[in-house]
Amino acid sequence: MSDEIVTGGAMAPRQIAELPIGPRIRKSPFFEATQRAGFRVYTVYNHMYLPAYYRSVQEDLEWLVSAVTLWDVACERQVEISGPDAAAFTQYLCPRDLSRCPPGHCRYVFMCDANGGILNDPLLLRLAEDRFWLSIADSDILLWAQGIASQGSWDVEIREPDVSPLALQGPRSADVMCDLLGADMAALPFFRCREADLDGIPLVVSRSGWSGEDGFEIYLCDGQYGDALWDKIMAAGIPHDIAPGAPNAINRIEAGLLSYGGDMTQADNPIDMGLDAFIDLDIDADFIGKKALLDIRARGPRAVFTGLEFSGPPISVNEHPWACRDGDAVIGRVTAAAYSPRLHINMGMAHLDIAYGAVGTEIEVDTGSGVLTARVRPLPFYSRRG
Repeated sequence: MSDEIVTGGAMAPRQIAELPIGPRIRKSPFFEATQRAGFRVYTVYNHMYLPAYYRSVQEDLEWLVSAVTLWDVACERQVEISGPDAAAFTQYLCPRDLSRCPPGHCRYVFMCDANGGILNDPLLLRLAEDRFWLSIADSDILLWAQGIASQGSWDVEIREPDVSPLALQGPRSADVMCDLLGADMAALPFFRCREADLDGIPLVVSRSGWSGEDGFEIYLCDGQYGDALWDKIMAAGIPHDIAPGAPNAINRIEAGLLSYGGDMTQADNPIDMGLDAFIDLDIDADFIGKKALLDIRARGPRAVFTGLEFSGPPISVNEHPWACRDGDAVIGRVTAAAYSPRLHINMGMAHLDIAYGAVGTEIEVDTGSGVLTARVRPLPFYSRRG
């Protein structure tokens, strides 16, 4: 790799101001540990500080894809739904058949408004028949769920528990987990979860994570152990070349992983996003947005969410959406773009009018500082599963 990519150079995210640390924005139980580890660049997510990168986005990527990294993602807050009506109420919030999600399993789900617009895309963990966690993206779903429950006669409790996740991601993550919690951790299937205890620290562990690599999410169930848990994981990871890290902008584009608020908002729906594999419109159960989504399915998708490969020299991670054009006509927007050192391509993800969604279609992209030619490619760009 070139020095430019390793050190950041023109590829590094532009820093124009500092983010002050104060009491109004919440700190995770791992905040002091991330400070000791050297994190100095943060963003805000779910009203909490989220480490953005450690050395540079590019160097963090190398560690993620070759070894193992530990991320503070406590900002992925949990909305816990429990009680006699927990299953029925959680189903009412999600257009996916949850009757096929038994305890100990996880599901990627959408939450939609009455018009089918996407409000969030959490990872759902079913801990018991009557207890669910929604591990949410960046929006106030706790308030939404409490508001919906208050308008009915649901026998449920909805709260934010004292639960803070870490993500352990990379090809050596299973080795670290086995050293921490036993050899059977390697056999935990993808999108399964289970309770665990690490020297008296209560945990829930799932085989999941917002990366294109193997990984686990480790949900700390008592915030007072934040420092201790971070230190134990880092110590166990030393033989496996562990490093602190963070959700990686390049890796997630390679894997085609979506970011709520960036790649999709309430203005988008799962069908026009091409994500109808994650909704079940024909189940008997009712859910918010069902009629609207059935109507959208009947008229057919008007857009496609797809990959793009750009021409030219390595591009920087985009700061704003880029307009996609056919001549003077705007035909979509690029939501995320970056250069992949692993694949040696400029890549991105975009919403396009359905007429331009065929693989191989060439379009122009206005970056605000120049025009690039791009060709439609399917997602993901890279999968470790082949």
